[in-house]
Amino acid sequence: MSKEKSGKDIIKQMQDIAVRIYNTILKKENPSVNIPLRSLNNVKYDEKEGYFELIGKEKERTLTASTAKTFAQTLRMMAMSKDLIKSDDIATKREAYYISKNWGDAKFLEQPESDNVMDDIEAMLMTNREQIGFVPEEKGGAVAGQLVVIDKDEDGKELKIDCTKFGSGAYSVPVSVEHLQFETKAAFILAIETAGMFQRLVKHNYWKKANCILVSMGGVPTRACRRFIRRLADDKKLPVYVFTDGDPYGYFSIYRTLKVGSGNAAHINEYFCVPQAKFIGITPQDIIDYKLPTHPLKEVDKKKIKDVIKNDPFCLHSKEWQKALKQLADMGKRAEQQALAQHGLNFVISDYLPQKLKNQKTWLP
Repeated sequence: MSKEKSGKDIIKQMQDIAVRIYNTILKKENPSVNIPLRSLNNVKYDEKEGYFELIGKEKERTLTASTAKTFAQTLRMMAMSKDLIKSDDIATKREAYYISKNWGDAKFLEQPESDNVMDDIEAMLMTNREQIGFVPEEKGGAVAGQLVVIDKDEDGKELKIDCTKFGSGAYSVPVSVEHLQFETKAAFILAIETAGMFQRLVKHNYWKKANCILVSMGGVPTRACRRFIRRLADDKKLPVYVFTDGDPYGYFSIYRTLKVGSGNAAHINEYFCVPQAKFIGITPQDIIDYKLPTHPLKEVDKKKIKDVIKNDPFCLHSKEWQKALKQLADMGKRAEQQALAQHGLNFVISDYLPQKLKNQKTWLP
């Protein structure tokens, strides 16, 4: 993994862009900036590295009468970022949107506009949002089990947080995890889609029985959650197992994003993906083998399956996932994690997870 950029390096990049724009204007030419396209059409799956990489397509944002506002917004957002880095401060994405209300005609009308420009700058600088001073609103995920997180208090003193001591609660992953250190004797990390399933496993101390670390992703994992799992897995050489609902969303919005990244953030997938992750369930075959209650696939599910099989670079590299998705499509059904409760509330603890963890042949890559 390549080294992340320092604040000084990022500011130098911004200054170089500003100088180039200024010199172009002096020549009485229209200045422009080049921004990598953020989509699956601009990525390839690097099997050796284990994540999506950019293939080089860019969009050019040129200053013209029709693009003046977006161009100005891009420069104002970069200036805000520079100030945040220099002052060692942060702004939430929502705060950044409201700050723009002071920009006159360049102000953002809606937050999605602001978020999009922020993501463009991040891609242009080939760094992550947190390094340029912007943080999300959402939590990073919840953690319980055999782990001590070493953080620092407001005075810079070492603070040890024992994730076995939260009772029915859990440690909340912060928006920035680069400074954290870890102590653990756990055998593996189990990343879980739903908060409900996480709570059941925590309630019954599954982490103690299995000697593991539980992480609640709460749906599609945030960047902080993905980075936390990646750093922990790398630092402590731990395998990562993923447990989601048995549906296209769990497979290719949650699991695939955790494992190989996304097209929208391909410029930072190197840092935020977990290539060593393995999918243990709920697989389409689990739905059959465990006779799980199901729901019919929605039209959006059927469309996603077709799109993934045809266009997703990770799926195109995996015969196992192509087969699993086609099996799900043929069944026309999906199943939730909680469907295991049909066999008893704690069947997931007593039978399902132990059986799945022992039998690697039932996993998906």
